[in-house]
Amino acid sequence: MTFLILAYLGGVLTILSPCILPVLPFVFARADQPFRRAGLPMLLGMAITFALVAMLAAVGGAWAVHANIYGRYVALLILALFGLTLLLPRFADRLMHPLVALGARLSASSAQDDGAPSTLSSVVLGIGTGLLWAPCAGPILGLVLTGAALHGANIGTFGLLLAYAAGAATSLALALLIGGRVFGALKNSLGAGEWVRRGLGVAVLVAVAAVALGVDTGWLTRLSSAGTNGVEQKLIDVIGARKPRNASAESVVAAPNEGAMMMAAKPHATADSVQSEGVLPPLDGAVAWLNSPPLTADGLRGKVVVVDFWTYSCVNCLRTLPYVRAWYDKYKDQGLVVIGVHAPEFAFEKDLDNVRRAVSDLKVDYPVAIDNDYAIWRGFNNEYWPAHYFIDAQGRIRHHHFGEGGYEESEATIRALLEEAHGGVMANAVLDAGSVQPDVGGVALAPTSGEVQSPETYVGYERAEHFASPGGAVHDAAHAYSIPPSLTLNEWALAGDWTIADEKARLGKPGGRIAFRFHARDVNLVLGPATDGKPARFVVRVDGKAPADDHGIDTDADGRGSVTHQQLYQLFRAKGTVGERTLEVEFLDPVDAYAFTFG
Repeated sequence: MTFLILAYLGGVLTILSPCILPVLPFVFARADQPFRRAGLPMLLGMAITFALVAMLAAVGGAWAVHANIYGRYVALLILALFGLTLLLPRFADRLMHPLVALGARLSASSAQDDGAPSTLSSVVLGIGTGLLWAPCAGPILGLVLTGAALHGANIGTFGLLLAYAAGAATSLALALLIGGRVFGALKNSLGAGEWVRRGLGVAVLVAVAAVALGVDTGWLTRLSSAGTNGVEQKLIDVIGARKPRNASAESVVAAPNEGAMMMAAKPHATADSVQSEGVLPPLDGAVAWLNSPPLTADGLRGKVVVVDFWTYSCVNCLRTLPYVRAWYDKYKDQGLVVIGVHAPEFAFEKDLDNVRRAVSDLKVDYPVAIDNDYAIWRGFNNEYWPAHYFIDAQGRIRHHHFGEGGYEESEATIRALLEEAHGGVMANAVLDAGSVQPDVGGVALAPTSGEVQSPETYVGYERAEHFASPGGAVHDAAHAYSIPPSLTLNEWALAGDWTIADEKARLGKPGGRIAFRFHARDVNLVLGPATDGKPARFVVRVDGKAPADDHGIDTDADGRGSVTHQQLYQLFRAKGTVGERTLEVEFLDPVDAYAFTFG
């Protein structure tokens, strides 16, 4: 209910945003008609259609995207014809006669003798407006659409989208009621009804042209970011909505779980020293399971369980993965169950084929729950990748650890809980084996203290920081960027024809570049090919030179590499002294760039 109210209020605020301007001419074009038969049906048609199209765009596949594009073409045609009917009365008589006649047959409130529009024609106008309407994706609509994408096609997410559209329709209805009185007074006092009608027709045609040229999703969208977004964000803050975070060894080693006391385990922990933090939440929210049939909290009673929240492009998760695998291999015969809960950070990590390939490449043999809906994540009240929760044989959460590190303490907790489950008796071979020492290399090699002075940096505008290309970022539109002559530490920039979206930047033409001034041993970049089935080639330069022996595992000595899948790529690894350098990547093919990470 809270999110329904929030979505509704966000929709109400939409009228304050410049991006609503293309819709207003269609709304006020019937301000002189009875609201019940003209304005209300139009707004209802607009709200319902917008909710359906937004739902389709959020959860559908490529076919839905194309359907939405064709829907815009149809909408533009409908609204252009409507503008012409306002501008040219004779054209209106010929064009609208079949529609009014149909409305007369299907609706009791059809056209009247005075020429008033039928309810059906108003609904059709509303459908066209709803197909066309693309309000600014401010924080609340972004939250609603994200929820729709995560939860899929269900009544709950459609309700949120409908609540947002209803809020916008409410504010437009108030404006229409007030505007209707103003419109009527203008006609009565000036006798300018025909000129007003034609003026509205011109306004509608101008609005259609603006939308056809992309103005509604271009500068109007950017202009609105300084308007309603701030107010909407305050509404989000009221309910405490938070975004998940990647946890490094330095940022979060033992951060407390909200509502639960953290009891740090010692290398020689006993069952008595590991306190309870609640019970294992349900696991039935997973949309799929890999390496196992679906597991349940009840079915796991009698087993010691480690729940590992991860996502396959997260470098911090990749660094902890060798230890999680080693715990599973060492203790599975003693009754340990490891569950990797894969909660996606980027949209491509929701693709089951992508996750299945990553699980195979990373040699993850234990059960993996695909938590695309974040249902298990919310059950644990989790906030981080990676996060490890340790559950005893009675189904109680006894310990947790966020971020990298603390491996010996975590393993000591596993041993203590297993000993408790076995009545204090475990195989001597296991007890005498000591802590696991996995062979850690490649991306999984943890940095040494003080080497990393560059933070994880997102390329999409939603979380981007320190972007240094002149003129700043242009949202959701192709733009020619350039790299300044010099970058300061942790600044980055683009060159070439890029479109910066909320979670990524897409290079539209070959030859684009991305540069970053960093201080770290490793530089990783999450990338994906922009064209399905076609790899994206790239060349890395560090301080203007080929990396030679300092190349990453995904590049050669000349700095050449290829993006074949959506995943993390290691571009650079300093074999000697770690210092401040500038990395530049030239892409020879279109590509998607998501986030830099360092090690």
